[in-house]
Amino acid sequence: MALKEKIIIKNLRFQYGQNLVLDNIHAKFYENEITAIIGDSGQGKSTLLHIFNCMWNDIPDAKCAGDVRIRMEEKWISPITPDIPLPLLRRKVAMIFQEPDPLPMSIAKNMTFPLKMAGLKKRSIIEEKIENALKQAYLWEEVKDRMKESAVCLSGGQKQRLCIARALVLEPEVLLCDEPTSSLDEKAAKSIEELLMHLKSQCTLLVVSHYIEQIKRIADRILELKNQKLKQKAWEQE
Repeated sequence: MALKEKIIIKNLRFQYGQNLVLDNIHAKFYENEITAIIGDSGQGKSTLLHIFNCMWNDIPDAKCAGDVRIRMEEKWISPITPDIPLPLLRRKVAMIFQEPDPLPMSIAKNMTFPLKMAGLKKRSIIEEKIENALKQAYLWEEVKDRMKESAVCLSGGQKQRLCIARALVLEPEVLLCDEPTSSLDEKAAKSIEELLMHLKSQCTLLVVSHYIEQIKRIADRILELKNQKLKQKAWEQE
């Protein structure tokens, strides 16, 4: 079956003031795949992720040019313009950060918060969505009897899975993962790897990572960002 394009980049250029970070970037990302983005520190990997959900536009002196298109429900939208309201864009193009960032409140409130921000009010639907998202993140059985406890009391791996569940509860089409296992021990990192591979059946994942062996295990496609250019990594097909 032919691969279906989810994100298309043409002539992308990004700079902070006089500092050119990305120059003439061309790339395609495909639906229901994990695409890994690798490269040395300072090459702009996180910056590239931030472009897809317009997180760059609050940075002073930042300039973004070129064409970036994301296909959402068969309609192509631009995250640079953006063509849709920012809150909706960031629900559909969700992000997981290097350090798990649960809110300093209960597990239940962590999960409820994004739904209420999205305008959902019916309690039965909220509870159903929360349970489904926690199950998707392989966390439900561990926390279903602890929902009133503070999320900050969870282990590192549990916190990261909670953050993933919090993103999934809004049913994103794209999940951006910026070094999602770098703060975790080996066991917790493996559980996140398995989770990411499971999630690609539901959404498109872009994963930034420095761990080459991890990338080889989970990625369908590997791109390297180097000297402001993004290229497919040759050893991906070895």
